[in-house]
Amino acid sequence: MGATPLRRDSGEPLWAQLLADLRGRLADGEFAEGFPGELSIAEQYQVSRHTVRQALARLRGEGTVTAARGRAPRLLPSPGIEQSLGTLYSLFAAVEATGVPQRSVVHVLDTRADGVVAARLGLEESTPLVYLERLRLAGDEPLAVDRAWLPADLAAPLLDVDFTRTALYEQYAALCGVHLTGGQEHIRAVIPTPGERALLDIDGEVAALAIDRLGCAGGRPVEWRHTVVRGDMFSVTADLPAATGYRLRPRRA
Repeated sequence: MGATPLRRDSGEPLWAQLLADLRGRLADGEFAEGFPGELSIAEQYQVSRHTVRQALARLRGEGTVTAARGRAPRLLPSPGIEQSLGTLYSLFAAVEATGVPQRSVVHVLDTRADGVVAARLGLEESTPLVYLERLRLAGDEPLAVDRAWLPADLAAPLLDVDFTRTALYEQYAALCGVHLTGGQEHIRAVIPTPGERALLDIDGEVAALAIDRLGCAGGRPVEWRHTVVRGDMFSVTADLPAATGYRLRPRRA
């Protein structure tokens, strides 16, 4: 297919024309072997790099490509990772369900005390906790920085597990007999720390979500988890039953 020449007399901004053409080429699978860099795109379309950046910003916002400052754009794994609200889900399973291989880089797996987290789990501040910190990847693309705290009296067997290619909940059930049955989750938009941005390979233009989860088994809190996930690769959905939601009241005459 190749690049379609842009029309400077059409009245449509050049970046919008460029965006439309890049979308078409992406849909045709033209960039399966690799997405071109800013300079290459500018040369192909005979436009400025500023115009290219405007188009790429839209593709980043759509979750199609990613590009950190000073690095070439790259295609993101497709389809995106989507989770339904109101369900107890595994990020491991969610990634695998898209057909993209999931793996983790384990940064920390140890036992420690954390008074704040212990209180959230309904434990005394000095209670030992198993702490697992991982960088989660979808394919070769960083997806999330994941931190989990578990009561050590339950989770001690997990200290010998290699979490590179296995799910925490599967091992928690198999080795410790702990099956999560519910809990609470809070999702909010955040600005990642500089360290988190470096791990996630994103710049300041990419949004992120923070997910705080209190996981329970039979009514007992058995996990506190804090996850920072890239907003250009992850989304949440919700079903809205007809019997719930906002109601409009008729105006009084």
